[in-house]
Amino acid sequence: MGLEPVPVDNDDFSAIAKRLESARQNGNSRILMMGAHVLRCGVQRYIIDLMERGYISCVAMNGAGVIHDFEFAAIGATTESVAHYIRDGRFGLWRETSRINDIINGAARRQLGLGEAVGATIAGEKFPHREISVLAAAWRLNIPVTVHVGIGYDIIHEMPNCDGAALGATSYRDFLIFAGVVENLEGGVILNFGSAVMGPEVYLKALAMGRNVAAQQGKEIRHFTSVVGDLAPLPADYAQTPNKDNPMYYFRPWKTILVRTVADGGESFYIQGSHNKTIPGLWTKLRDKKEIR
Repeated sequence: MGLEPVPVDNDDFSAIAKRLESARQNGNSRILMMGAHVLRCGVQRYIIDLMERGYISCVAMNGAGVIHDFEFAAIGATTESVAHYIRDGRFGLWRETSRINDIINGAARRQLGLGEAVGATIAGEKFPHREISVLAAAWRLNIPVTVHVGIGYDIIHEMPNCDGAALGATSYRDFLIFAGVVENLEGGVILNFGSAVMGPEVYLKALAMGRNVAAQQGKEIRHFTSVVGDLAPLPADYAQTPNKDNPMYYFRPWKTILVRTVADGGESFYIQGSHNKTIPGLWTKLRDKKEIR
């Protein structure tokens, strides 16, 4: 199945594409943080192609992202009626999905990260639809996928084979891997699509760690590009943090990614729109070499 370019009339896409190309050529980090709904929008093939062509060097997702990726790879779909199944206590309680817990438990014993373990399983066991698995593609390409879980957030936590210690060990290992990637963010690009809490919060702590290490080595992590793609309508002047009496003050991608972490030398871009349009739009600009020269 081929990838279709989409018309893009936003100059920011071209600017972001140029910065990703520069970061790729110079070996600086190109990080994609994303919420699980990005996968449900059906843009996996675009993301995988960007990984294959070197425009993404690390993917960070939440626990729900792993579940959706696993289900897509296994059955080619990921959907469940919450309104229907929550009525009689069946929501999320599927034996097939609980297999993820077995993988995580084994990964903890082998001291592996959560993302690596699930990706290796999908690829190694040749899941029927593994070609649309971001986790399997990352494992094949030796690109880290880091998974940042919140205990109680995900349906696999409902299962009797869920081991909180294993979740913590494998996800914390992923956090340290992510922090290591952020150490190379000077001159790089960090993108956050559809993650209102996990992305901004994990990135904030990892950046603090990276800058601490850089300062000890006489280096800095200041000159990089941050990108947020989401549905929220932000004003044109999103370089300024909103006042605390504005509900959008609590929209973490704005104040954390677009303002605070680039205030001393970086730059930021906000792309408003559905992920099934914005991610293919960025892919289209990167596909057209004239746009990134």
